Amino acid sequence: MKDMPQLGMGTFRLKGDEARESVSSALEVGFRHIDTAQFYDNEAEVGDALKTSGLDRGELFVTTKVWHESLGEDHFIPSVHESLEKLKLEYVDLLLIHWPYPGNDISLESYLDNLAKVKEQGLTRHIGVSNFTIDLLGKAEEILGKGEIYTNQIEIHPFMQNKKVVEACKEKGIKATAYMPFAVGKVIKDETLLRIAQSHDATPAQVVLAWMEKRHIYAIPSSTSKVHLAENLAYGGVHLTDSELALIDDLDNGERIVNPDFAPNWD
Repeated sequence: MKDMPQLGMGTFRLKGDEARESVSSALEVGFRHIDTAQFYDNEAEVGDALKTSGLDRGELFVTTKVWHESLGEDHFIPSVHESLEKLKLEYVDLLLIHWPYPGNDISLESYLDNLAKVKEQGLTRHIGVSNFTIDLLGKAEEILGKGEIYTNQIEIHPFMQNKKVVEACKEKGIKATAYMPFAVGKVIKDETLLRIAQSHDATPAQVVLAWMEKRHIYAIPSSTSKVHLAENLAYGGVHLTDSELALIDDLDNGERIVNPDFAPNWD
């Protein structure tokens, strides 16, 4: 079973032709993990790009996420079938709960049981969560069993490193995956990151991705530019010193970008 690549391509906010073309470009430059979600409303376009890429299904790692409005007993599994139809796939590699359910009328147990069922039915290879707090992670592990939660996808970037949750993930053997790793472009302007990038003849984005790998954090940055996609994938040529890693660690100021009104009580 294919492992999740260290670097994937995120597709949040990409729609229509832009989504199709960006995913095609990502696959052309060498990306093999594509991350989408029911809520992004681009699964069909992602599916088009995957289908026309000429790549073997076994080479690809595809993630999608169940939106909280589909977490009810009657909607959950049909919504996954709908996602697969749009993606033109028989299974995804990773299926996530996009957000913990914000109300009281659907229990954590009921929708995680359905997540486990989807895996049993072969519709996904791995299951996981997104935007789960330490408390919710613990509860989810009790329901699903140790080793079942593949990843917790959370906001992580140099200015909001989510250290407590990342640590909790590591303790439980759960991969931490960073969405918004470039803080919506803020990393490109940060003086510390620019200085480090210049000394390595690299981009600030490459520096952030190299730092994330050192900190055992997976990443799914989004880009529509083929040049930037190729640059991001080439981050492996950047070898940061311990003091540079420490400088990036020190940029953490808890600056959260994604905080909708249905978010859980963050750690």
